[in-house]
Amino acid sequence: MNTQIQSAEKLLAQLDKIRHRLLTQIHKAIIGQDDVIELMMISLLARGHCLLVGVPGLAKTLLVQTFAKVLDLKFSRIQFTPDLMPSDITGTEIIEEDRASGKRAFRFVKGPIFTNVLLADEINRTPPKTQSALLQAMQEYQVTASGQTYSLDQPFFVLATQNPIEQEGTYPLPEAQLDRFMFMIKVDYPEREQEIHIIKATTSELLSEPEVVLTGADVLALQKMLRKVPVSDYVVQYAINIVRASRPDSPESPDFINDWLSWGAGPRAGQYLILGAKARAILHGRINVSCEDVRAIAPTVLRHRIFPNFNADAEGMDSDKIIDRLIKHIPEKV
Repeated sequence: MNTQIQSAEKLLAQLDKIRHRLLTQIHKAIIGQDDVIELMMISLLARGHCLLVGVPGLAKTLLVQTFAKVLDLKFSRIQFTPDLMPSDITGTEIIEEDRASGKRAFRFVKGPIFTNVLLADEINRTPPKTQSALLQAMQEYQVTASGQTYSLDQPFFVLATQNPIEQEGTYPLPEAQLDRFMFMIKVDYPEREQEIHIIKATTSELLSEPEVVLTGADVLALQKMLRKVPVSDYVVQYAINIVRASRPDSPESPDFINDWLSWGAGPRAGQYLILGAKARAILHGRINVSCEDVRAIAPTVLRHRIFPNFNADAEGMDSDKIIDRLIKHIPEKV
């Protein structure tokens, strides 16, 4: 048996303990946000990418930095601004002179996208032309510049952030790019006791330094192992029933979907529901994937793939409320 597969199976047997160790180490820098951290782990194992939505000051940047640190992965951060150019992300060619021969030649200087964990901070503050520089990397794990294609080191994981309250001067992500993100994760305010702990910790001596729990090789082995985890037809059909019912004017959609949505989720939503359910199962030390695993991740998979219309707005129904009602509407049956 391949050594890497043996390593993945060994990790699977103790993955629930590893998940707790990851949380313990991340909590040395980040207080609370357990659900957000677990969703980030699920996305990484499923080879997906995350869009983090939250107001300023919730430690999103620190969370991503700490996440990369405990996994011993190379980290880069790009602050997206209106004047950012695609080459500022992917890299650019420069003219270099050979001192010995005096000849000049172009040399490609790699940009910050050549990393393992990329934080695209405030991604909606740059125009679509620059936002699209991430598309090929997120989908194909490579970058093309001046006709030459360069492979990215793996694992490669993009975490983009958005501020949900300040939209002036921003460029909303096109639907095609939103669909590239496996999850849209809402980062909310901490609980009262957590906030007290945060204030005490950040206004006194620094917390202890997080330690490495997994390595990049471990992550790659688990990503390969994830694809081998079996899923029953029962669970697959349950996930597909949810996705298909989210599409207005479909024979399988309930009346409230037809009334409140102008557009529903595409096939990629179904892929991510199954991959995410697999990752959630193995993170909890299980090899059996259940419908509960699908339900647990459905809001983060679907909330940026369905589009409420004016009727929904008028009735105070946002994406999360519609998804909650949709999940309750779809029974667990083939």
